[in-house]
Amino acid sequence: MKKFLTNLLLLAVVLWATSCSAPKNVAYFQDAKEIIGMTLQNEQPFRLRPKDKINIVVNSTDPMLVQQFNLISTSSNMRPLGTDLAPQTSVGNVKVGSSQILAYTVDEQGDIDFPVLGKIAVEGKTRQEVAAHIRSRLIERDLVKDPIVIVEYVNLGVVVLGEVNRPGRVDVMKDYFTILDAIAAAGDLTINGERKNVMVHRSVDGEDQTYTINLCDRQEVLTSPAFYLQQNDVVYVSPNNKRKREFRSTGNIFNQPAIYISLASLLTTIAVLLLK
Repeated sequence: MKKFLTNLLLLAVVLWATSCSAPKNVAYFQDAKEIIGMTLQNEQPFRLRPKDKINIVVNSTDPMLVQQFNLISTSSNMRPLGTDLAPQTSVGNVKVGSSQILAYTVDEQGDIDFPVLGKIAVEGKTRQEVAAHIRSRLIERDLVKDPIVIVEYVNLGVVVLGEVNRPGRVDVMKDYFTILDAIAAAGDLTINGERKNVMVHRSVDGEDQTYTINLCDRQEVLTSPAFYLQQNDVVYVSPNNKRKREFRSTGNIFNQPAIYISLASLLTTIAVLLLK
């Protein structure tokens, strides 16, 4: 009987110590100190797809010459971007004074219909490649001398859901956007987020692909095909076991140190009474 009670007490102490131990799946990049000289993957910029929207601004020393390429929309009409709006122009921004630059939508064939130049294939190109192509076409046809062409993304974004502080759509404001950028924009994971099982859902050529990333493993994060996100990716942070247990009637009662302290006290009292 004494041996049984002793083992029972030891079990209670072990359970209590385990419940009080610090979790090992909270900190990011736990293997960072072990990684030296790791070769990083090449940066993967966004490439245009059908239904993406872009703003294109053509500028030069002669505003009258380029106004046919810059259509803007006002509250009541649409007109070329001319000299009257030039002082208010902020090239590269969506708004020009009180007006707004029209966005080009990439059609199902991967083209945009650009003034004078007509159809331009942009699918699979970066915004810099589109700008360089339009500039080259303008010079080849002697339409504008030394044009400055700026292309900006309009509607690119990713969705971050699950155990993050600010779930929802995150707008992309730069050419290279990583899963870490998305998580940071969503306010980081909550303490209940499963860091070892972050999923990235992606549609490629009509086929769904899902990647799983362990944020505790830096090497796995940096080498994952989903490290650089693409437009319309969905990042989902699943809840950890503690969060899942909150939806049960018993909740996380058995994960609280107090329950094991009470259990140890009860077992000690019983042992003392039995040993008298």
